[in-house]
Amino acid sequence: MEVKSRAPGKIILTGEHAVVHGSTAVASSIDLYTYVSLHFSTPSDNEDSLKLKLKETALEFSWPITRIRAAFPESTAQLSSTPNSCSVENAKAIAALVEELNIPEAKLGLASGVSAFLWLYSSIQGFKPATVVVTSELPLGSGLGSSASFCVALAAALLAYTDSVSLDLKHQGWLSFGEKDLELVNKWAFEGEKIIHGKPSGIDNTVSAYGNIISFKSGNLTHMKSSVPLKMLITNTKVGRNTKALVAGVGERMLRHPDIMAFVFSAVDSISNELTSILKSPTPDELSVTEKEEKIEELMEMNQGMLQSMGVSHATIETVLRTTLKYKLASKLTGAGGGGCVLTLLPTLLSGTVVDKVVAELESCGFQCFIAGIGGGGVEISFGVSS
Repeated sequence: MEVKSRAPGKIILTGEHAVVHGSTAVASSIDLYTYVSLHFSTPSDNEDSLKLKLKETALEFSWPITRIRAAFPESTAQLSSTPNSCSVENAKAIAALVEELNIPEAKLGLASGVSAFLWLYSSIQGFKPATVVVTSELPLGSGLGSSASFCVALAAALLAYTDSVSLDLKHQGWLSFGEKDLELVNKWAFEGEKIIHGKPSGIDNTVSAYGNIISFKSGNLTHMKSSVPLKMLITNTKVGRNTKALVAGVGERMLRHPDIMAFVFSAVDSISNELTSILKSPTPDELSVTEKEEKIEELMEMNQGMLQSMGVSHATIETVLRTTLKYKLASKLTGAGGGGCVLTLLPTLLSGTVVDKVVAELESCGFQCFIAGIGGGGVEISFGVSS
């Protein structure tokens, strides 16, 4: 038997950066996923190690169970129903395990993800030999929530074979968690995110776990479902960005121009609030969908203008904006800016030929393109016989 899980990535629709200064932001799940498969070794396998296979990077890691057991005190394997943070002592033990792997220098960024894996696995499942395979449709480090998606999918797979959650093991196809179980998955995923990012907001893992759309302001989250079936073209500029530096830059601009920036943040708050109203209101017919899409396009363009005034755009982002504008499409950066990804709304009535032309032109610039629906469901689980 094996268990498989999948968890979606996320985008920020409106409100990035301004949310740090008290404005509302709106985030959504996207139907690009990270998949985790978990297979526990049986006595007939004659296997006594824990293996982690990362398909996209063609890396495979293995630890003898005896080595993992020695690294942690026996008390480390806590009750899976009680999410716990990684202590300094355990963090040192994990760092030693990861250091022994000799991860290639070009892929050292994966070390924190491997650390999160070791903590979540040993905390939830203890010291059982198993093979975990991870595949993902999300580009790493591009602001689409790849690390949160990984942590959510991993926590879901690990919890599936515990008494802490109630799942129908005979169910065929993808299965959603109940509300209480989903909360547990999300809390464990957040512990993994803390190992990777230090002090994450918790937004990314919450969107990945619960799916749909979340508006957030000053620490308060509101879950909602969209009545509009939106589709986005997501363009990855492949330019890395320093989120801390970009956030600090906006803060410095706020100090230099407090009155002006206060108006900017207020405008972004209004944009986010209007977007949530549009998404929640009923959509009885195709005309209503078209009208809503036109309003959302305007809001995206306005939000992008605000982000440019905050100083977080980038030459590559501007290239995407100019390219999509030629086809009368509205775009905005998503996340920290300074590179990363750009969203372009694909209206329902837009022809596939136009989409193909836009994608071809963007890819000729060296960008990576994805087409994704937004606001779908969260993490899911599937049981089956392993091959």
